[in-house]
Amino acid sequence: MQVLSSNTISDALLVSIPRLANVLPPDILEALIAARDRETHERAKIVLDQLVLNAQIASEDHVPICQDTGTVWCCLEVGPDIGLNANVFSKVDQSVAAGFINSKLRKSVVRDALFDRTNTGDNTPAFCELRLVDEPGVARLHIMLKGGGSDNASRVVMLTPNAGKQGVIDTVLACVEEKAANACPPLVIGVGVGTTFDKVAGLAKLALMRPLNIPAPDPEVAAFEQELLEAVNATGIGAGGLGGDTTALGVRVKTAPCHIAALPVAVNMGCSAMRRLTVEL
Repeated sequence: MQVLSSNTISDALLVSIPRLANVLPPDILEALIAARDRETHERAKIVLDQLVLNAQIASEDHVPICQDTGTVWCCLEVGPDIGLNANVFSKVDQSVAAGFINSKLRKSVVRDALFDRTNTGDNTPAFCELRLVDEPGVARLHIMLKGGGSDNASRVVMLTPNAGKQGVIDTVLACVEEKAANACPPLVIGVGVGTTFDKVAGLAKLALMRPLNIPAPDPEVAAFEQELLEAVNATGIGAGGLGGDTTALGVRVKTAPCHIAALPVAVNMGCSAMRRLTVEL
């Protein structure tokens, strides 16, 4: 049995953090270029031009894509035949601190959300979670640098079951219409549906990890994602919130079981600097 150590996780983070801060994922950059090429609003085309140019400069000059270098979120997924040491996340903060300090990235984490909003000075702690998956041989680490503006534009809603699919659509659109302009669009929108109040937000964040060029394996989910994307882009909020054809580059939906009396829904906004990476360990 393969056993994952804390060094394996921390080494992956140490390498990934500077890369994520400075290099936009290829699928996001390609989507921005495609959105710019098909944009019919001149002001939005200028915004998209600037976003593409910004990404190119950041990559070439090894500087952050965005000044908000975010909090570090990592999700370790392991299959049934992978062993874990109890301290598998013990060196994560060490790598986060080294990555942010050595690369001179902005530190954005405070010691306590309510009682001590002093900056920790090294962007720790990271926010980690473990998921057990029924995939033999799998050991993968999802990593995201999540800016405050996009997370602030997110929400969790507990609907009743009779709200159905339209209730999910209405929830996503209400969130977009109220908050999208402040989340640096064009967006990638993660939607979680199911589980429980405390888990559905994580489902939405995990949904953001699927690249834009990989469709949902379930045709029903894929069709729903397209329906949501068209509805979001029909709002006309556009790039930079200044109007245009592309409010979102993509919508990603992840569903799960839930209680018979519940329909939990979470919307997690990802900004135009959608910095995420999956590492196969």
